[in-house]
Amino acid sequence: MKSDFYKYQAQTTPHPLGLEISKAKGSYIYTTDGKAHLDFVAGVSANGLGHSHPKVVEAIKKQVDQYMHVMVYGEYVQKPAVEYTKLLAECLPKPLKKTYLVNSGTEAIDASMKLARRFTGRSQIIAAKFCYHGNSFGALSLMDYEERIKPFRPLIPDITHIEFNNTNCFNCITTSTAAVIVETIQGGAGFIEPKDNYLKLLKQRCEAVGALLILDEIQPGFGRTGKLFGFEHYKVIPDILVIGKAMASGMPIGAFVASETLMNTLSDKPKMSHITTFGGHPVIAAAAKATLKTLLNSNLIAQTLEKEQLFRKLLQHELIEEVRGKGLMLAIICKNPELANHLVLEAQNRQLILFWLLYEKRAVRISPPLTISTDEIKKGCGIIIDVLNSYKPS
Repeated sequence: MKSDFYKYQAQTTPHPLGLEISKAKGSYIYTTDGKAHLDFVAGVSANGLGHSHPKVVEAIKKQVDQYMHVMVYGEYVQKPAVEYTKLLAECLPKPLKKTYLVNSGTEAIDASMKLARRFTGRSQIIAAKFCYHGNSFGALSLMDYEERIKPFRPLIPDITHIEFNNTNCFNCITTSTAAVIVETIQGGAGFIEPKDNYLKLLKQRCEAVGALLILDEIQPGFGRTGKLFGFEHYKVIPDILVIGKAMASGMPIGAFVASETLMNTLSDKPKMSHITTFGGHPVIAAAAKATLKTLLNSNLIAQTLEKEQLFRKLLQHELIEEVRGKGLMLAIICKNPELANHLVLEAQNRQLILFWLLYEKRAVRISPPLTISTDEIKKGCGIIIDVLNSYKPS
């Protein structure tokens, strides 16, 4: 199977990790050689309830038996999407009440950019340096990382960048600005949290000049930081909220949420300002509803902060400079990139799944399922410490 994988399936890197998967359940991924791999990555934060959560599987099977795709988004009334968006609205502060369901986080980013330009009549969009919002042309245009964007120029124009956590950059936000878009917690940059009321002050600046604040919660969202959404920690409410990843427990989905006033501008002048064939897919919406109900009816979100403290207690080593992040969105910052690379690869040899971050080469991702047990945390951290203890620099 591996030879066919390389022959027929397009690759994203020259050297994929190459595990051959047979099944996945709970906190474990099983390979065709019969080995069980403890998963500290959760599909890059997508499997918040672990693999094959029974409530989600049940909802999917039930919906498949009723109907699957019937019409492009927004034309027919389909119970799973309606019930899900209503439940989501009940969980969000005003005025975030209207949701547009799409296929991925990156599509939701692009659509949120369109909404901001359509509503304000302005063109400038401001993003943060070292941001990561996805890889579509719109999301890619928000990057300032030349190595990644140079081969694809020209990109979408009128994008400006500011430094995350630096209020001195706010003078760039003017009456020409349609929106400022930032990650609530920067992911690819190394799981960097906002400091000193940064997000609150950023929202105030946007309000002062009539710009919209778009918060990318694709990774922090759905309980990973100890709140349903990360922005709840920072006393700020975005004008547009972008979500995805753990939204449907590993099923492909994204969405953006705004006030009714904002969202209604996409329905006219022109009509169908954003359209998508499979957005709001009934099977995936059923999975999203089951995911959200499970989070709301359990202690998983509250336990996330307790589990964070256990990770911080266990991950103490002279080769670890710090552990960044919040809840179960954590990054080990190693002494150097070579060590980080060694840790990911050697941990896999010992049946622990870790992963890298995009920009911070010293970082090793830890974003396990929220359902991970105390014993599983101890087991995985023990493997990490053993790998660090056996490390010999080249």
